[in-house]
Amino acid sequence: METRPTVAAGYQLTVLSCFTLEDPQTKQLLFYEEKTDSYRGIIPLDNALLGDNPSICLHNDKQDCYIDICSQEVLSLFTDNFDYQHLRRHFVKGLLVDDIMGYKIFTHEIHSSYAARIDNYRSYDTISKDIIQRWTYPFVPDVMFSGNSATHLEREGMYRASEIEQSRSAHIGPFTVIGKGTKIGNNSKISNSVIGKGCSIGSNVSITGSYIWDSVTIEDGCDIRHAIICDGVVIKSGAALEPGVVLSFKVVIGQQCIVPSYSKVSLYQQPTVEDSDEELEYADNSSGTVDSSITCTVDTLNREMMSETPASQMLSLHLSSGVEAEVHMEKYAYLGPGGVGHVWSICEGAHEEEWRHSVAPSPADKLAEAIQSLEDDLELLNLDGNALSVSGELKSGRNGTDSEDDDVEDSRDDSIYYEKEVEATFLRAVNENIKVPDVILEMNSLRLSYNMTSADCAGAIFYAMMKQALEIPHATAGELRKSAASIIDAWNKLLKFYSKEIDDQIEVIMKFEEMCLESVKEFSPHFSQILHLLYDKDILEEDAILRWADEKKDAEESDKVFVKQSEKLIQWLREASEEED
Repeated sequence: METRPTVAAGYQLTVLSCFTLEDPQTKQLLFYEEKTDSYRGIIPLDNALLGDNPSICLHNDKQDCYIDICSQEVLSLFTDNFDYQHLRRHFVKGLLVDDIMGYKIFTHEIHSSYAARIDNYRSYDTISKDIIQRWTYPFVPDVMFSGNSATHLEREGMYRASEIEQSRSAHIGPFTVIGKGTKIGNNSKISNSVIGKGCSIGSNVSITGSYIWDSVTIEDGCDIRHAIICDGVVIKSGAALEPGVVLSFKVVIGQQCIVPSYSKVSLYQQPTVEDSDEELEYADNSSGTVDSSITCTVDTLNREMMSETPASQMLSLHLSSGVEAEVHMEKYAYLGPGGVGHVWSICEGAHEEEWRHSVAPSPADKLAEAIQSLEDDLELLNLDGNALSVSGELKSGRNGTDSEDDDVEDSRDDSIYYEKEVEATFLRAVNENIKVPDVILEMNSLRLSYNMTSADCAGAIFYAMMKQALEIPHATAGELRKSAASIIDAWNKLLKFYSKEIDDQIEVIMKFEEMCLESVKEFSPHFSQILHLLYDKDILEEDAILRWADEKKDAEESDKVFVKQSEKLIQWLREASEEED
């Protein structure tokens, strides 16, 4: 654990990571909860913690650095508990509530040293600023560790390496690092940014709060705000990068192109189910190596971050193979004239969260929403008289009972989280080519942990399958149907396992109907064809389809859209059923 001062250039929103409960004498960890889990601002505590410990200390002002020193038994614990997916959320919490084995976790707090973990772009930005603002001394840009390129600290926290060519009219602002051999043209303005080695920056260029790696070319009149630009990128004249953009190796942004906020652009196409592991592996490459001088410290941190965080998979897939490998490149109109690269799509539901983990400042409206939500929760707690009971249960109102509305809301939240977990598990199974029996084990573990039925599991799996089909690049409606068919064919055994009963199959149909109306409307015109495909693959029985259609008889016309679309299939099934009778 670490206690550290607030970053000086505090235009970013930095949130400390956890609540902890410790024994003040032994420093034994008694309770741990990430702040992201406490979205209601309430911490449930077991009364046993108060009864078994004469004194406890609750902290909400510390940063978890994710530095763990473990005994040998930890490996066997992971083997025995194969369903652990997150080190803190599952493993640590599992040990803290385990009364049988008696394992203990102890904490150590540092005061004079510095330690932090990069697990997304925002933490990367925060730690980079700590380095530039010298909270990490002696790990700072002007202290040489190796190499022969000196970096000098100037006023207002500006660092310059040797052999820089800078126009007299160019302005370099505070807390900026300029790498060796970089050229900066007339009237260009750079502030709160890191510029790597050998970059060429034209005239009338504006760069704010960005990380420019080595050998990047930025032509005249470009505007770059809060972006990450990797080695060898070319940004042609008049282009603009809106906050949160990430450009991977060798990408070319065409003239006058405006890249929207939070876009991720790569020479590689976004991985699909057809991509093999070999296609996604990357090897060492000379252009991806980092000089050990602190001028490029941020690059080193970035590579460390991208090698382990799911939020940065786009770049981790090809950190160093982007130059040597043969890559199919297409010129896209939305990357401007001469633009080269693929814009990676953001999965549905994730776009709203992109701002949380970006190098871009948190949008004012999002901060206002977060603050208002917190104030509403606190006001609701005060009005209802909610209190944290020693038994770990929330007392709601004066009568001491929870409201039905809260139960419904909790159930809805559980369903949302469960679907996200299923989707993430299925995506990993696709990417890592995990066998169906092993996937079933993981799905069963999720189903039991969330107390879901097999019908819930069937619906969530089908939802994940269709989302994955939608992610496969397609230009026509026929290609989209083909993608859906390939996914269903590849994973039909998994879906069949959870769709054995008629009720489970009806849940799949209803889930598909819900998707077409709300989240994945692209499949709406293809509902009947995919329904027929599920029947042909023996995933759906005719009784399930007919019962679903019968249940819609008395529904409103707006609820019969897909029944009417499937009339031919339904009529054919009825006739076939009558002939059998």
